Amino acid sequence: MQLTDFDFSLPDELIAQTPAKQRDASRLLCLERNSTSIESRQFTDIVKYFRSGDVLVVNDTKVIPARLLGQKTTGGKVEVFLVREHHEADSENEWLCLTKSSKPLRVGTVVNFTPDFSAEIMEEMASPYRRVKFNCSGDFMHQLDAVGHLPLPPYIKRDDSNEDRSRYQTVFANEKGAVAAPTAGLHFTKEILQKLTSAGVEIVNLTLHVGIGTFLPVRVDNILQHKMHAELFSVPQNTADAVNRAKKEGRRIFALGTTSARALETAASDDGMLLAGNGDSEIFIYPGYKFKIVDALITNFHLPKSTLLMLVSAFAGRDFILSAYHQAVTQKFRFFSYGDCMLIL
Repeated sequence: MQLTDFDFSLPDELIAQTPAKQRDASRLLCLERNSTSIESRQFTDIVKYFRSGDVLVVNDTKVIPARLLGQKTTGGKVEVFLVREHHEADSENEWLCLTKSSKPLRVGTVVNFTPDFSAEIMEEMASPYRRVKFNCSGDFMHQLDAVGHLPLPPYIKRDDSNEDRSRYQTVFANEKGAVAAPTAGLHFTKEILQKLTSAGVEIVNLTLHVGIGTFLPVRVDNILQHKMHAELFSVPQNTADAVNRAKKEGRRIFALGTTSARALETAASDDGMLLAGNGDSEIFIYPGYKFKIVDALITNFHLPKSTLLMLVSAFAGRDFILSAYHQAVTQKFRFFSYGDCMLIL
């Protein structure tokens, strides 16, 4: 399979730069795999596609303000981008980071963000990462919330705003650690979740901290040569129990977002049961993959030539997905993180 097999044409004006006025005011493109039918709806119609007994699995990761803007002691400007926490026996407040500056940052360089908050370059890791130790008075996450900027995707051509602090988080975000939002969840309101619960839908959570790899381009022509970046995930025991009961009873599992889908499939046993636990997810899902857990997928529209487009193509078929994307472009759906939504049954 070649990278060009997952390309499509997208006008720039369809790339959403801001969220919809209300979370649930987006549009919904519904795909039915067996009949290969496609319907255009409003997102609030999604409740009608669930049945009593369905299980909806949500990703409760929370985006951290991972972009820090500071200065070296010499005055040079530096951007530090937190990627993932670095866990070692003696480490505290250490992260793998990307850095941007006029000159490469040497080990020992100190970057100041405020008089009480700084970072020191501890080690040059495998390119392009550096191990960075943060020094602050008080709680690190509190300092990060006060000083950091929300890491909006590179295709959103504006600075982050106060509105993004709430709208680039799901209403069920709880576990801090992501550097990008699980964007399919951005459409859901507490009211819609309540309607689903009232209709007999069981809602359970897991955590997958979305990493920088979600934005990095595939740089090989043969997609089989691509290696995924690792992302931390955790599946609670009660979620595994709920999913396994539903599978045994023939009830459907809805994955809310490609992140939930990847976590579910990473934690699946060979016989199709979900295992509780945590670890790194490096699963690469592309056409030919046989899903063990996921029966239905709620997702946003993804970038051309991206691993996420490959995942939804594995779930629904490449030709069917590209046909749906063509229809979405024709009907001027909004694309990517703040864009509209797709339901694949």
